[in-house]
Amino acid sequence: MIIVVRGTPAPQGSKRHVGGGRMIESSKAVGPWREAVRAQCQLRMDKSGLTPAAGAVSVTIEFYLLRPKSLPKRVAVHMRQPDLDKLGRAVLDGLTDGGAWLDDRQVNQLTLSKCYATGNVTPGCTIRIEENGS
Repeated sequence: MIIVVRGTPAPQGSKRHVGGGRMIESSKAVGPWREAVRAQCQLRMDKSGLTPAAGAVSVTIEFYLLRPKSLPKRVAVHMRQPDLDKLGRAVLDGLTDGGAWLDDRQVNQLTLSKCYATGNVTPGCTIRIEENGS
């Protein structure tokens, strides 16, 4: 299954304590991004008549991030924030909420990459999910 999500990828980072035993996400952008992932996943699942994966899955996520205007053209590799593992965490949680699988612990192989959205590529990510069997 392939899912394309357009928008600005947001990392799911640390939580901060706000009192009364409550913790909230440090980034305000992660909520809308996870919701976009959830919605696209659910839409794809519904259109294809798919049910949540019950066994192990492999996931490949390619992130496309805005290229800063101040960045020299010769720089082709994305080595700036956000951290790749935190971007992946937000997408995996969005996929869980969208029903791609029962729990993200089913992911036994995860491949992540990030690059700049250039040319006709818009910011967002492309997600590939493959079931590995039970």
